[in-house]
Amino acid sequence: MSAGKQPQTPTRTQAGPQTRLPWWAWALPAAAFVALFSLLSSPAAADSSTQAGSGPLTRVVQFVQHSAGRLAP
Repeated sequence: MSAGKQPQTPTRTQAGPQTRLPWWAWALPAAAFVALFSLLSSPAAADSSTQAGSGPLTRVVQFVQHSAGRLAP
């Protein structure tokens, strides 16, 4: 070992592992949230909400029931 040269040791700058998410890992959940929120709070739903049983949640449940009925034999 020559005089004046010290072995280099890696320095740690952060306490945990670094992770970087791909663009779709945050964009897709955000897009799904916006889409579902807009379905539940659309202006068309506000106009028809005066009738009993015609709210956006009722329409979603009816759609799921209809879709499940088509899938069943």
